[in-house]
Amino acid sequence: MDEFERLWADIGTHSVMVLSTCADGRPYSRSMSVVVYDGKFFCQTNREYPKCRHIENSPYIALCFGKYSVEGKCRISGRPFDDTKFIKAMEKAFPDAVKRWSALPEECVLEMTPDRIRSWVYEDNIPYIETWDFETHTYKKERQ
Repeated sequence: MDEFERLWADIGTHSVMVLSTCADGRPYSRSMSVVVYDGKFFCQTNREYPKCRHIENSPYIALCFGKYSVEGKCRISGRPFDDTKFIKAMEKAFPDAVKRWSALPEECVLEMTPDRIRSWVYEDNIPYIETWDFETHTYKKERQ
């Protein structure tokens, strides 16, 4: 198993993650129910919410969960029920969210493609940062 396979296996298929955007020089963060497949992160939201305006103006976002910090580019795609793979993943991981919000006319899917993922690890009480760079497809672990 290479380092990228190990990363995806550890990340898993879903999690509640903190989504951060930026607008007017200020950061904004909120918790989101996120599913993971095909090397990307997906969630749904109301198209009228500020986060969508933020993403339209600056598509670079961050996700944070567990020991991971994910940076990448986000795009707003179609409606949740127009994406079968997305709805199946959400129904499995967050069925209440699908029942409550997926059919609302304002709902859209956010699709995030990672540029870089970082993780803190400790070996013998020594801190390291692991970095997976998706643009260069490289992995490194650096002592802090």
